[in-house]
Amino acid sequence: MVTTQEQQDTLLELLNSTPVVRGVVQDQLADPERARSWQQAHGGSGTAEEHAWLLRARDALQDVVRGGRPAASLAPLLDGVTSHPEVSSEGVSWRLDAPEERRMAVEAVMAWSALLETMSGRLRPCANPECRRFLLDRSKTNKARWCSMAVCGNRMKARRHYQRTRDGAAE
Repeated sequence: MVTTQEQQDTLLELLNSTPVVRGVVQDQLADPERARSWQQAHGGSGTAEEHAWLLRARDALQDVVRGGRPAASLAPLLDGVTSHPEVSSEGVSWRLDAPEERRMAVEAVMAWSALLETMSGRLRPCANPECRRFLLDRSKTNKARWCSMAVCGNRMKARRHYQRTRDGAAE
C-alpha cells in the first residue's frame, strides 16, 4: 500500500524532472532507459506507452501548477477512468480502474487533486524565475518560497543583496 506521503513525493519528483542546469532545461525522463528505471522504481511497468502518458501528465500538471493552463485541461488524462470502493476493517478505500499504460499518469493527477484538497496552495513553483522546479511546503507557516534554500534561496538572497549594495553605491 502506497502512503499519501509517497504519492506526494512521487508527484513532486515527477514535476521536478525538468530542471534548469547551467541555463538549459534538462528532461530527466527523455532518455528511454533512464525513464524506464524511473517508472519501475515508482511502481510502473516501464513501457514506452506508459512513458508517453506519464510525460503528457507531467507537462500538463506543470502548466496547471504554474497557472498556465486551467485544471480542466487535465480531464483528457482521466477519460474512461473509474474508481471502485472496497470495504475492509480499516474502512473504505478506492481502487482505481485505469488502463495499465495510463495508471501512473492517472495516479499523478489524483495525487495533485488530493494535494489541492488537503494542502491547498502548498504545491507551487519555486520563486526563482530561472528555476523550473516545484516545492511542496509542509511547514507550519506555509511561507516557503524556494525549491531549495541551499540553491535557489541563497542565489536569490545574494542577488537582492548585490542589487541593494549596488543601488546604494549609485546614490
